[in-house]
Amino acid sequence: MKTLVIFRHAKAEKNDLVQDFDRGLTDRGKADAIEMSNRLSKKGFKPDLIISSPAKRTHKTAKIIAEHFSYDEKNIELIAHIYTANVGDLLYIIRELDDAINKVIIVGHNPTVTGLIGYLTPNFIEHLPTSGCAQIQFDVKTWKIVKQLSGNLLYVDFPSHAKLI
Repeated sequence: MKTLVIFRHAKAEKNDLVQDFDRGLTDRGKADAIEMSNRLSKKGFKPDLIISSPAKRTHKTAKIIAEHFSYDEKNIELIAHIYTANVGDLLYIIRELDDAINKVIIVGHNPTVTGLIGYLTPNFIEHLPTSGCAQIQFDVKTWKIVKQLSGNLLYVDFPSHAKLI
C-alpha cells in the first residue's frame, strides 16, 4: 500500500517587487500550514518523504510540515521542475520514488496539484485552495505502476473547511 499526500503551498505574499519564485508566505499562510499539518497528523499520517518545489513559498510550507512531523528539513527533497510542472511531470516523479518509501507528501503549485488529484483518482476537485491537501491511497507495492484513476481519494481538506470524501 502506497499513500500520497498532495499539498498545495500556503498563502503567499503579494509582492510586485520580487519574482513569483521568491514570494514568501503571509502570516495567515504560515498559520494555515501549521493547522493543516495538525489535521494531517490527527488522521494518522506521518511522511516517510517530503518532496517540494524550491520556490520560496513552497519550500517554506514544506519546512513547516517537516517541523510538525519532526522530519529533518535537510531531508526535504527539492525538485526544481515542480515549480513549472504539469501533471505528467509529477506522475514521473511519483513513479521514480523508491519502493521502500510508503508515505509521501508532495508540496506544489496550482493548477497542477489540483489536476493531479483528478488524474490519479475518479474524483473531480474544482480547485485546491492554498494549504489544501488531498490524501490518495494506492493498492500497489511499487510506485512504478501508479497511473490514471488508480488511486483512492481518502479525503480533501483545506483550512476554511474540511470535506471528507
